[in-house]
Amino acid sequence: MLVWRTPADIPSDFEGSVVTVGVFDGVHKGHRAVINEAVVEARLLGVPSVVLTFDPHPATVHNPDRTVPLVISVEDRLRRLEALDVDIVYVQHYTRDYSQATAEEFILDQLVGELKAKSIVVGEDARFGRDNSGDCDFLMDMADKHGFTATVVSDLEDDASGRRWSSTWLREVLDRGDVKAATKVLGRLHRLRGTVVHGHKRGRELGFPTANLQASSAGVVPKDGVYAGWLVRDVPGTSAVENLPAAISIGTNPQFDGKGRTVEAHVLGRADLDLYGEDIAIDLVAYLRPMVSFDRVETLLEQMDEDLRQSALALGVPVSGRVDPTQVTAGLQAEEFNL
Repeated sequence: MLVWRTPADIPSDFEGSVVTVGVFDGVHKGHRAVINEAVVEARLLGVPSVVLTFDPHPATVHNPDRTVPLVISVEDRLRRLEALDVDIVYVQHYTRDYSQATAEEFILDQLVGELKAKSIVVGEDARFGRDNSGDCDFLMDMADKHGFTATVVSDLEDDASGRRWSSTWLREVLDRGDVKAATKVLGRLHRLRGTVVHGHKRGRELGFPTANLQASSAGVVPKDGVYAGWLVRDVPGTSAVENLPAAISIGTNPQFDGKGRTVEAHVLGRADLDLYGEDIAIDLVAYLRPMVSFDRVETLLEQMDEDLRQSALALGVPVSGRVDPTQVTAGLQAEEFNL
């Protein structure tokens, strides 16, 4: 899959494409229905499929005081688009100046002009151009006038609830900590991503070393609690990826009066990992329980042991207890397990 970021990346002999447009944050089931239609049309026409997407998220540009965390990173978005057999992704740097193009200018100058769209595929809620003035009816009119094809993909709905798959729905279920529902909306596990940072290293002393991510930069983080999931990392020196079973805590560490919200993953049964500075992903499988604080360290440790057991059961892996604190690799991120 090719990735373009400026008009200069487009070959001078580029002759035609099928284009679809959207942020596609999360690449959930609704997004995939639109993208798949574009890929199918491109194959039928014998031209490349092009996804025009945006970075940063338009909402953060138009509302700079409002934080809009991405469901997935741009890098993960590109990986998931590639998995859908998209030929080319154009990552448009989104600015206020760029957003001032009218709907007609956007279609004729960028989609038909630069990207040589023979066909444009959108979802039925598509809006484009200055002040979101362009909609599907406008696109159809432009297609009739200028000789390209336009396809509007109907909203894809959940059979059980009748609700359409959307990023809004995804954020709602994550706010409740319902990562199983998030998996249903996405069609895969919800992923957090970040660089492992140093913490207070209390967990190492208790036999629960954890990889620590800052929640503010890890993506759309669900409500505080303990979860089961997978820590996903690149295998150093190779192109391989490994998925490690983990107990994951999200919160402010109430046991030790923590302030900053963190995401901490304890890899079951492992004391030999050196993760400082690594970019890792955390895939969430199941919500186990809310955060609580304990009066006695012994009660805290008993609950930690139970969290490890429940995590192993949720992931279908052998149960592992606490690791020997004396065997924890010195470089391993070790932070007190949020409870």
